[in-house]
Amino acid sequence: MLDPSSSEEDSENETVEDETTDTLSVPSQTGTIRTSASSNDSLQAQTRGQSMSITRPASPSPSVISEKEREEAERLEREEEDRKKRLQLYVFVARCVAYPFNAKQPTDMARRQTKVTKQQLETIKERFRAFINGETQIVADEAFCNAVQSYFEVFLKSDRVAMMVQSGGCSSNDFREVFKNNIEKRVRSLPEIDGLSKETVLSSWMSKFDAIYRGEEDLRKQPQRLAATAASELILSKEQLYEMFQNILGVKKFEHQLLYNACQLDNADEQAAQIRRELDGRLQQAEMIARTRRGPKFIVKEMEGMYVEELRSAVNLLMANLESLPVSKGNTDSKYSIQKLKRAQNTAVSMMEVTEDSEPTLSKSDVVLSFTLEVVVMEVQGLKLSGNRIVYCTMEVDGGEKLQTDQAEASKPCWDTQGDFTTTHPLPVVKVKLYTESTGVLSIDDTLLGKVVIKPTPNSPKTPEWYKMTTPKHITEQIKIKIAIKMDKPQNMKYCGWLYALGKTVWKKWKKRFFVLVQVSQYTFAMCSYREKKADPHEMMQIDGYTVDYTDLVTDLDGGKHFFNAVREGDSIIFATDEEVERQLWVQALYRATGQSHKPVPPTTHTVATASKSNTIISRMQGDADRARKHGMDEFIQADPCKFDHANLFEILQRQTLDHRLNDSYSCLGWFSPGQVFVLDEYCARYGVRGCHRHLCYLSDLLERAEGGTMIDPTLIHYSFAFCASHIHGNRPDGIGTVTQLEREKFEEIKDNLRCLLEYQITNFRYCFPFGRPEGALKATLSLLERVLMKDIVTPAPQEEVYNTIRKCLQNAALVNYERVSSYAKIEGNAEDLKKETLSMEVMTPQRKLEELMHLSELCIDVLQQNEEHHSELYKKSKVRDTFIHGWLVVFVIMSVILWLMASCLSICSHMPVLLFLVRLLLSLSSVTITYSFHSLSFAQYRHHRWR
Repeated sequence: MLDPSSSEEDSENETVEDETTDTLSVPSQTGTIRTSASSNDSLQAQTRGQSMSITRPASPSPSVISEKEREEAERLEREEEDRKKRLQLYVFVARCVAYPFNAKQPTDMARRQTKVTKQQLETIKERFRAFINGETQIVADEAFCNAVQSYFEVFLKSDRVAMMVQSGGCSSNDFREVFKNNIEKRVRSLPEIDGLSKETVLSSWMSKFDAIYRGEEDLRKQPQRLAATAASELILSKEQLYEMFQNILGVKKFEHQLLYNACQLDNADEQAAQIRRELDGRLQQAEMIARTRRGPKFIVKEMEGMYVEELRSAVNLLMANLESLPVSKGNTDSKYSIQKLKRAQNTAVSMMEVTEDSEPTLSKSDVVLSFTLEVVVMEVQGLKLSGNRIVYCTMEVDGGEKLQTDQAEASKPCWDTQGDFTTTHPLPVVKVKLYTESTGVLSIDDTLLGKVVIKPTPNSPKTPEWYKMTTPKHITEQIKIKIAIKMDKPQNMKYCGWLYALGKTVWKKWKKRFFVLVQVSQYTFAMCSYREKKADPHEMMQIDGYTVDYTDLVTDLDGGKHFFNAVREGDSIIFATDEEVERQLWVQALYRATGQSHKPVPPTTHTVATASKSNTIISRMQGDADRARKHGMDEFIQADPCKFDHANLFEILQRQTLDHRLNDSYSCLGWFSPGQVFVLDEYCARYGVRGCHRHLCYLSDLLERAEGGTMIDPTLIHYSFAFCASHIHGNRPDGIGTVTQLEREKFEEIKDNLRCLLEYQITNFRYCFPFGRPEGALKATLSLLERVLMKDIVTPAPQEEVYNTIRKCLQNAALVNYERVSSYAKIEGNAEDLKKETLSMEVMTPQRKLEELMHLSELCIDVLQQNEEHHSELYKKSKVRDTFIHGWLVVFVIMSVILWLMASCLSICSHMPVLLFLVRLLLSLSSVTITYSFHSLSFAQYRHHRWR
C-alpha cells in the first residue's frame, strides 16, 4: 500500500491533475464561475462564426479581458489555498492516526442500519406490487393480503416515506417496524383459533414480509453481508482510517504516499518525538500568553489567569498520557514519570561518581536490556574423517547453558538446528565447538575438532557467514563452519554502535566505545557505554536538555572521521564515527530523544557521499524527503503545529467529516462512526481544541443540515446542546472553567436557531417524523424543547411556557395538516389549478362536490387516527390534547353540516349513500371523542386508565 519506490513520472502527472481538478471550492461560487466561462466560450464561438462574413471583426475590450483574467487568477488562487489547507490538515490527521495516545475507538456505540435509497424504495414497491398482483410464489391468507394491501397503500405509496428516504434517515428496519406495528393490531382483533397462538401468526406474517421485502435475494448470503457491514462499522484499521480521511479531505493517493513516507508515520519513535516537540511548543506558547496577556477575550476578566493554568494543565495531562505508554517489555514503572509539569533535572554523571547525597539519577535497573539470540549451525567444510564417523556441534552464549545440534555423518556435516538464547549483555560472546564421537573403548569424552568464538552486536548482519575454526595441534587441515546469528533488539534500545566520545563529566578520555541509546520512559533517554561480557553500563548520561548537531572535523583528535556533538549549558560532548551513514543515524536517533526544536541538517559536502552508500535506511529516507520536496510537500511536513489556528482547522475537518458521514451507506442521523469519533477526539486532545468550540461547531453544522431537509437525531443535538449549556453556565463538563465571549455569543445564536427549528418540526410533525420514525425522535424533540426553554442548567422551564409553546405549534399543525390533506384531495388548490378545472369543467355538479367532500372527510379521519397511532407523544399532556382535538372536531362538525345541506339538495337515490356516510362519520367522531375522553383526568390517572 505504501510503496516508497513509486514512479515519479506518475506522481508528476497526478500533480498536474491536482492543480486543475482536485479542488474543494464553494459550490455556488464555482458554479457561477463555470457558467460564466461556458457562456464566454459560446460568445467566442459566435464571434469566430461571424468573422467569416465580416472583414474586420471587433476585438474584445482590454478591460473585459483583464477582468476575466483577474477573476480566473483569483479562482485559481483560492483553489490553491484550499488545497494547501487540506494537505496541511491531512498531515495533522495522519499523525493522530499513526500514534494515538489519548483516544481509542469506541466499541459501545449503537450499530447503524443501512439506509434505503430512492432506487431501493422503487424496487421495494415493485416487489410488494408483484405480491398484491399474485405474481410471487409466496402463499398467504386473505388477512395477510389485506394487511399488505393496507401497508402498500398507506405507507409505501406515501409521499412522506419518499421524503424520509430522501432525507437519509430511513432504513430497512423502519419499514419492518411500521409493518409490525400495523399487523399487531390486526392480529389482536382476529378471533382466537384453537391450537394457533397469535404470536405464531405474528411470526409467520413477519417471515412472509421479510420474504417479500428481500425478493429474489439469496437468504444464505444476507446474514454474512450484514455481519461484514457491522464489523466495518465498529472498528477500522489504520490503513482504513487513512483511506477514509483521504476521501474526506480530497487527498490523492500518491500525495498520501509522499506524506506517509516523508513524515515516517510507520516509525513509532519519530512520532513520539514529534509529539514531545509539539507539547514543548504548546507549553512555550502558554508561557508567552502569560507574559504578553494576548489571549482570547473572556466574559470575566479573572478568567485570563485561569486560561493559562488550563493550558498548562492540558499539556501536563498530555505528557502524562504519553508517559503512560509502555516503551519496553521490562521496567515500565519508572521514577522518571512526568506527573508534574516540572521534569527531573538533567544529569550527566559517571556510574563511578554516584553517591548517596546526589540528586535522583538514572540507576542500573533503569537501563536493563534483554536480548534474544538465535544461533543456527548450518554446515562444516574441510573435515577429513571417515564417512561413517559421527560429528555434532555445541553452542553457548556468555558461558551459560550449552545446546547441542543433531548428529550427522562426517561425509555430510550439515544441520538445520537453531539454538535460542537470552542475554542481558549488549556485547555477548558466542562459542561454537565441533566434536566427533570417540571410537575407543576406554574413551569417555568425545574428540574436539575445532571451535570458534563470535562477538555479535545488534547491528551485525543476519545472513549466514563462514567462520574459520581454531583447531587442536593434532589436526592440520583448515576447517570452516557456516553459522547464522540473529540478535534481536529490545524495544527500549533505540540505537547502538561504536563511537568515539569525549566529555567533561563522562567519557573523559577520547577512545572508541560501544554505545547504546536506551529509552527509560517517554521523556527520559540515556546514552550508555558498555564493555564486553558486561550487562551493566560502564558509564551513562541522561540526554534530556541536550541539543545535538553536526560539527566540522576535529583535527587534534586521533580517531574518527565524521563528528557531531551534544551541547547543553555548561556541558559539551563530542562524538565521532568512521562512516557518514553511522553519523546520520546517530544524529537522527538523538534528535528524536532530546525533543529539541532545531532539526539537524547534514552538511552539503557529504550529501553525494551519502547517496553512494549502500545503506538502505538512509537512502530510503533521503529519497522520501527529496520526493516530498520535489512535489511541494516539504512545507506541510516541516510546519510547526503550534503556529496554526487549530480551532478553525478542526471546524473544517468536522464539517467535511459530517458531510462524508451523511453521504455514506448508513442511516447515521448525524452520528459519526467509531473511527471518525476516534480521530476527532485525538485531534482535539493533541492540538488543544476546546470542547465547547467543538460542540458549538457540531451543533451549527447539524442545524444547517436539518434545515436543509436531512434527518438528524434530536438526541444527538440534545447531547451537544447540553454540553455547551453546561459550559456556558460554568458547570465545567470537561474541566474547563473559562468561557470566551465568542463562545457565549455563538451559543445564544445557536439556541435561537434551535428553538425555531424545534417549533417548525413540532408543527410539521407528520412530515418531519413520518409514521413515528425514527423511533423515539418525536419524544426526544419535545424533551429537547424543554431543555432549550430552560434559563439555566438548574431551573427547569415553567410547564406553562412549555404547554403554550407546544399548543401554539399544534394549532399551526392542525392548519398545516388540513391544508396538506385538502391539497391532496384536490379540493383547495392554487389559482392556476382552479382555473384549469374551470376551463375543463364548466359546471361541477353537486354530486361531484359531495363525493369529493366525502373523500376529504375520510382522509381527515385517517390523518387523525394516524396521529394517535404514530405520534401519541404529542398528546401526553391534557392541555395540548384539548387544543388539537377541538380544532379537528370543529372541522368535522362544519364538514358534517355541509354534507347534510348538500345532501338535502339531491334526490333520494343519492341521499341514501350520504346518510350512510354521515352515520359512519358520526361513529368516527364518537370514537375520536371516546379516545380523548380522558382530557379532564390528570396525566397519572390517564396512564393508569390506559393500562387498565
